[in-house]
Amino acid sequence: MKITLLRSLVMAGALLCFGLSQAQEVSGTVSDAVGPLPGASVVVKGTTNGTQTDFDGNYTIDGLDDDAILVFSYIGYSNQEIPVAGQTTIEVVLQEDAQALDEVVIVGYGSQAKKEITSSVVSVSTEDFNQGVVQEPTQLLQGKVAGLSVVNRGGNPNQEPVIRLRGISTVGGNQQPLVVIDGILGGSLNSVDPADIENITVLKDGSAAAIYGSRGSAGVIVVTTKRGKAGQPLRVSYNGQLGVSTIANQIEIMDRGEFLAVGGNDLGSDTDWRDEVTQTGIAQVHNIAASGGGESFNYRVAANIRDTDNILINSGFQQFNFRTNFTGLLFDDKLKIDVNAAFTQRDSQIGFNEALRYATSYNPTAPVFGDDAPFPFNSAQFGGYFETLGLFDSFNPVAIAELNRNDRFATTLNYGVNLNYRVTDNLTVNLNYAAQNIKEDANIYYPTTGYWRGNALSPTRRGRADFGNSERRFRLLEGYAAYTNSFADKFNFTVTAGYSFQENDFNYNYFQIGDFPPGVDFDFSNNISAAQDLLEAGRIEADSGREDGDRIIRFFGRLNMTFDDAIYFDASISREGSSRFGTENQWGIFPAVGAGADLNKYLELPNVNLLKVRAGWGLTGAIPPAVGLYQQIFNVQNGVDGQSGAATTQDNGRAANPDLKWEEKSEFNFGVEFAMDRFGATADYFIRDIRDFVTFANVDAAEFNGFSQRWQNSGQLGVTGFELSANYDVIRNDKLTYNTGVIFTQNKNTLEENPQGDQVDGNLGSPGQNNTNVIRIKEGEEVGQIWGPVFSGNVDANGTPILLDINGDGELVTGQGSALDDNADFRVLGTGIPDFEIGWTNQVTFGNWDANVFFRAVVGHSLVNSFRAFYEPIIGSQASYNFVNTKLQRDDIRTAQFSDYYVEKADFLRLDNMSIGYNFDLKETSYIKGLRLSLAAQNLFTITGYSGVDPEPSLQDGGLPAGELLGDDPTDQIDEIQANPLIAGIERREAYFTSTTITLGLNVNF
Repeated sequence: MKITLLRSLVMAGALLCFGLSQAQEVSGTVSDAVGPLPGASVVVKGTTNGTQTDFDGNYTIDGLDDDAILVFSYIGYSNQEIPVAGQTTIEVVLQEDAQALDEVVIVGYGSQAKKEITSSVVSVSTEDFNQGVVQEPTQLLQGKVAGLSVVNRGGNPNQEPVIRLRGISTVGGNQQPLVVIDGILGGSLNSVDPADIENITVLKDGSAAAIYGSRGSAGVIVVTTKRGKAGQPLRVSYNGQLGVSTIANQIEIMDRGEFLAVGGNDLGSDTDWRDEVTQTGIAQVHNIAASGGGESFNYRVAANIRDTDNILINSGFQQFNFRTNFTGLLFDDKLKIDVNAAFTQRDSQIGFNEALRYATSYNPTAPVFGDDAPFPFNSAQFGGYFETLGLFDSFNPVAIAELNRNDRFATTLNYGVNLNYRVTDNLTVNLNYAAQNIKEDANIYYPTTGYWRGNALSPTRRGRADFGNSERRFRLLEGYAAYTNSFADKFNFTVTAGYSFQENDFNYNYFQIGDFPPGVDFDFSNNISAAQDLLEAGRIEADSGREDGDRIIRFFGRLNMTFDDAIYFDASISREGSSRFGTENQWGIFPAVGAGADLNKYLELPNVNLLKVRAGWGLTGAIPPAVGLYQQIFNVQNGVDGQSGAATTQDNGRAANPDLKWEEKSEFNFGVEFAMDRFGATADYFIRDIRDFVTFANVDAAEFNGFSQRWQNSGQLGVTGFELSANYDVIRNDKLTYNTGVIFTQNKNTLEENPQGDQVDGNLGSPGQNNTNVIRIKEGEEVGQIWGPVFSGNVDANGTPILLDINGDGELVTGQGSALDDNADFRVLGTGIPDFEIGWTNQVTFGNWDANVFFRAVVGHSLVNSFRAFYEPIIGSQASYNFVNTKLQRDDIRTAQFSDYYVEKADFLRLDNMSIGYNFDLKETSYIKGLRLSLAAQNLFTITGYSGVDPEPSLQDGGLPAGELLGDDPTDQIDEIQANPLIAGIERREAYFTSTTITLGLNVNF
């Protein structure tokens, strides 16, 4: 439990109080039911005379009057008051206080009592996490923290989720919150197995995140892993899970009979293509951990194995994770050493989401294998599979999934050492060193018999192999000191000051080669010397890059002050420098301030424990998304024959911008916290202002020596939001407890200034809609506006939808090139950003049984249903492609014309997570100390009017998925690699089918 964590925090920074020495002395031991409590506080009531226990729980305190009363306290335990009354030895056993466990929260470079925090901070512990087979840590938090959105559309286990904290935090930079793992900044969440996590704290607003500098500009997620206890004998635990996943939803399409009824071409078979490319997903999770401690140390070692088969055939991953931590005390317990290390190895079979796309559009009368074709077909040329040759964008989805290979191998190594030295009772010094190395290798192979990307029909170049590898090295060195004291009886303060040095080094290599010998069943990615591309100039594609010396240096300070145990004040300032800027603009200053008061201290409202108001403001900076973007870049133009030499060119280059500077985010937060014995609630309102986006912009080539693009600062975006969380103990007695809790999140993102002016973007793509942009980006308007013409409900004699003359001027202007014209007949058809989100948790315990039911609702957003826009119209020339057959399908529409008809409200209510568990009663003499069985279900049902695959919001568009090495084109620019948060609300045709997962869990403690 989190008691162990709280002990460590107290040991690192407990307040020691002194008084005038008297004659009497008392000594003894403070312990709990398990053993000694190091760092417990022993204070003479009504004075500042006090001490703390050593590592063995021993204490000695002198200067006592005979009528003195000693107060024994430890965070997470109920206080005890014992009169001295002439005693010289007092032994105390403290009892755990469940309410007090929630009163201390880890913040940047230290911890604070929850009631003293003046910013918006939420802490979620093990017992509140989502249950079931959780593939990565953020899934533990989905729907648990107001303001935090964790979206993985479709739930592909090989795809990292989009994480947003309070809406959009930047346009040109990193949208994901900073992750801090056991004090190590920038840790990879994939390196932490969910079973090893004790607590996750989310720092939401600017004043809370400011202490972490620019890397915390999008918010901060602080992860604390489980640890051993001092004086604890060896304890071993095993957690195992077996999960089964089945398809929960997929878009409706025509079967053979329906397809033929609308004039589809008959190829003689009856094939359910979605069934052919999907499977029942099986996931196994095994976690074993050993923990314990001796007189002056504690430790924990854990190993985790995950083996997951996804619902898409030939996709999944196998992951091994090893994590260990050690804490020891030296030099009379003044020096505490924390050592953390973790290693993760993940072998992923990424597969191809395109198999799901073509399973939707492929002819349902086509056979899987060429031997079943209704006409002579050369099966061997296509690996034995049937292909509809001569059609544009038509490929056998089973051949895609089974012939080709898309694998990735990744290793992550984290390690860190923290030294905490107690110089005096008031002053502690910390030195922290951490490192993270991530290596990835990607191997994609298309055989010579592959029609899709394998070019099986090519007379000159069949087969292809793509190779990519990258390495990212991160180093962190930090030193900081904390001084704690009090004065005038009612003032307590802590001053923290420090220095942080961070460096990232990144390099990658990529190449693509092909034209392998045909007619040979062999994986030529293991023998690329056979590629005939080696004989042909210009066929091989290659790329490499390196970013060294990517450094951030910070000097920071913070003051925390309390008055009368009811009025709280915080202030911090950070001076930060980044090598991603030119020498004139490398440094920025970022302050933050907050104040709060527990009004109930003075109002003394009946039955009220807390009524706190707080306000905070913070300024953070964001850096460019890569190194050297302020510099001028030329490209290389090689000779056409490889013999004519090379020259530099300005084509696709960029102009220098020595004035490129920090993007700034200013955020104000006002909050109210209220608590009674059974009811508690927190409400926050925030205003966020983001200025000077670091974006890639078009410029006048005449002004920039022929360059037409450069990186620059321009643009402004405003976000406002309201968040509410509330909990109520409906029933609370010895036999039955029932707690219910609700979170509510609402925010509005307004693009106040756009460096590119008004635009339409979000191209639907080919075939047929390659110039159809469906998202309007307009100054002064909300982000994510779906923009297009309006369908009247009628069609003409050719089956073409008749559009409305929206402005009533008698002229119908609906061409894509006129979308932003003043007289255009376009309007806002919906928005991709939800109006609000709600999470509803219900927790019940009855005897040895416990249950958790969690619902989530997202309201107010719309989605462009790309499946319908492409495949729903019954177009005669597309009789060899299947058609979407939702409840909205109309047989009389025979032309693909985008309009509001293909934009749908996507509100939904989902039973996200449900679990039930039983804890067995065991004899005290049993070798097994704890045994628990559980059954959990994820995504049991969804209530929605949306007819697509997944009604989850699409918060961004384009770019590569998080964790990708490179795309198929090594010349991709960084703005193409990054997803665009201004384009929200499109469900693409590669959408992953949603699944329902049922998990059986076993927990054994020895």
